[in-house]
Amino acid sequence: MIDENQELRQLAQLLGEARYSEVEARAVALLGQFPASGLAWKVLGIARLVSGKDALATLHQATVLLEGDGEAHYNFGVGLQQAGRFDLALASFARALEISPGDIDSLRQHAAALTCLGRLAEAADGYRRLLAIRPDCAEAHLNLGNLLKLQGARDEAVASYRRALKLNPSFADAHYNLGIVLHESGQHQAAVDCLCRAIEHSPGHAPAHLNLGNALKRLGRLEQAAASYRAALAIRPDFAEAHLNLGSVLSELGQADLAIDCYRRAIDIDPDFYAAHDSLLFTHNLIIDQNPLTMFADALRFGECVARRAQAGSDWPNEPAPEKRLRVGLVSGDFRDHPVSHFLGSVLGALKLRGGVEIFAYSNSRQDDAMTGRIRSHCHAWRSVAGMSDESLVRQIRADDIDILVDLCGHTEHNRLSLFAWKPAPVQVSWLGYHATTGVAAIDYLVADRWTVAAEEEAYFSEKVWRLPETLWCLTPPDVALAVSPLPALAAGYVTFACFNRLDKMGDAVVELWARVLRSVPGSRLWLKARALGHDAARRRVVDRFAARGIGGDRLILEGPSSRAEYLAAYQRIDIALDPFPYAGATTSVEALWMGVPVITLAGERFMSRQGVSLLMNAGLPDWIAVDHDDYVACALRQASDCQALAALRASLRARVLASPLFDAQRFAVNLEAAWRDMWRAWCGRVR
Repeated sequence: MIDENQELRQLAQLLGEARYSEVEARAVALLGQFPASGLAWKVLGIARLVSGKDALATLHQATVLLEGDGEAHYNFGVGLQQAGRFDLALASFARALEISPGDIDSLRQHAAALTCLGRLAEAADGYRRLLAIRPDCAEAHLNLGNLLKLQGARDEAVASYRRALKLNPSFADAHYNLGIVLHESGQHQAAVDCLCRAIEHSPGHAPAHLNLGNALKRLGRLEQAAASYRAALAIRPDFAEAHLNLGSVLSELGQADLAIDCYRRAIDIDPDFYAAHDSLLFTHNLIIDQNPLTMFADALRFGECVARRAQAGSDWPNEPAPEKRLRVGLVSGDFRDHPVSHFLGSVLGALKLRGGVEIFAYSNSRQDDAMTGRIRSHCHAWRSVAGMSDESLVRQIRADDIDILVDLCGHTEHNRLSLFAWKPAPVQVSWLGYHATTGVAAIDYLVADRWTVAAEEEAYFSEKVWRLPETLWCLTPPDVALAVSPLPALAAGYVTFACFNRLDKMGDAVVELWARVLRSVPGSRLWLKARALGHDAARRRVVDRFAARGIGGDRLILEGPSSRAEYLAAYQRIDIALDPFPYAGATTSVEALWMGVPVITLAGERFMSRQGVSLLMNAGLPDWIAVDHDDYVACALRQASDCQALAALRASLRARVLASPLFDAQRFAVNLEAAWRDMWRAWCGRVR
C-alpha cells in the first residue's frame, strides 16, 4: 500500500528536480489508488504542462478537488492561456486572486490575459496593482510601458522603460522597447543609443538590429543601416521585414538592382507581404532597361495575392442609369500637403462647381493639415478610414452607393489596393498617384493621356488605358506670392542647372549624363535639392559620385528639405531644370515651369519615363524633349548657350503654362468628368 503523503513529498522533490516523466508515471500510479487526491492531480498537471503535453483536463480536475487552492487555479489559467483561451484563463487568474489577492504570479498573468484580450487599460491597472506590491519588478515596468505605448501615452511609456532599466540596467528588452518609442517620437539618435545597448546585452536580438537600421536610416546613415539589416538577416535569414528594409536602403544608395533582389527574397518568404510587393513594383520604375514582361508579371503576382484574400463582389445595388449624377469615391492616404493634393485641389473645386458628380473622400491617413481642410471642403462626404479593415470599408463604400471608385496611390505609401480587389464599386479606376499598372484585375481603367502610354505599351497593363485628350495632370497654382525672377545666369555669368526630385531617382546613368552636361557647359553648376540631402552622409555620397566622373564639389549645390515657399523660391536662382530618368518628374517639373524654369526631359517608353514628355507638350515646349542621351546633352548646351532667348522664355513661361491645360482646372474637370461618364455608360451598357 502506497503512503499517499510520503509519495506526494517525493513527487514534489522530483518536480523540483525537473524530472517530469518520472513525476507523471508516479502521479498516475498514485491516482490509481487515490483518485480523489487533489495534490496528485495538481502535480501531474504541472508536469504535463511544462512538458508541453495536453494538461487542461488534469489541471481542471485539480481545481475541482482543490477549489480553495489559488495555485491550482493559477496553473489551470496558465494552461488555458497557452492554449489561446484567454477569456477562460482570465477567469482562472481572477479566482486565484480572490484566494490569494497579493500573489505576484497571478497578478502578472491576469494582466497578461487582459492584454491578449485587448483590454489594455485594465491590463495597465493590473500591472500597477502588481507594482504597488512589488515596485522592484522590472518586468512589470516593462509590460506597463508596452501597454502605455499601445495607448499612445509615449512619455509615460518612456518613464516606465527607464524605471525598468534603473532596476535592471542589462534588461535588453527594456532598452529595445525604449529605443522603439524614442524612434517613433523622432528622437532617432537617442533610439540608436538604446538599440545599441539592447544589442550589447542580447547580440542575437534580430528585431533590435532591424530597428537600429530603421533609426540609422532616418539619420541618413544608410551604409550603417544596411549593415544593421544584414546583421538581423545573419541571425534570422527568413526575416522578411529585414529583407524589405535592406532593399529600401540599397535603393536610396542608388543600388536599385540589388534592392529588387531583396524585395523578391521578402516575397519568397512571405508571399502576402504587401509592402514588399509595393516596393518591388515601385523600384522597377527606377531602373533603366527593365524587361516589361517581368514588370508586368510582378504586378500580376501582386494582383493575384490581393485577389486571394478578397471576396470580390458583383451584385452592386447601383442603378444603371447612364445620365444620373455620379457618386465618385477617391481613396488616398495623401489628402494633405502632398503632390497628389496639389494636383487635386483646384480640380475638385471645379468639379464641385459643375455639379455633375458628388465626391466622397476616403482618407487613409491620420495626418491632417491646411491642405486636408481645402480638399475636404470640395467633397460631398469625408470618411477617415485609416485602420479600418478592407471588409468594413467595403461595407461603407457600398452604403455610400459609390458608382466609380478611384485609387489615387497605386504602389505608393498608404495605399489601399487590397481594398480594390474586393470590387466595392461597379467601376474602379487608377489615376494620378502612380503611373504604371497596379496589377489588380478588379481595377477597370488606368487614366493616362495621349503622350504617356503608346498603343504597344497597353499590353503591359492589367487595366484598360483610358486617355484624357490633353493631360492627366492639372496643378493647383501655388498659394505663395513669388514672382518669376530675371534669368540668374545674366548676373552670375554661368548657368545653374537643377533637379529637385527625390534622390533615389538619380541612378548612375543619370549622374553620368548630368556630368556630361556640366562638362559641356563650362562653368555651369548643378543644384540638387531633396529631403535626403539634409544629411551630411548623403551629401558626401553625391559629391563622391560626381567626383568619380570628373565633376568637383565646387560645381554642386546640395540642399535638404525646406518649406514649400522656400522650395519654390529656390527656382528663382535656377536657369534650367534637368529631369531624371527613367522615373521622370511630375510635380517638380510643373512647379519649375510655373516659376519660369524650363525642363529638359528624356523621352522613354514607359509611362513613368514619359511624364516629362506629356508636361512639356502641354506647355508648348517640344524642343526641350530629348530623344536620347546625346540629344539631352546637345539640348542642354543649345539652350544654355543663348541666355537672351532663355531670359525671354523665362519671362513668358508662367503666363504660358497658366493658360495651358496644366493649370486650367475648369477645362480639365470637363475632360475628367467626361471620362468618368463614359466609363459609367460602358458599365450601364453591360448590365442593362
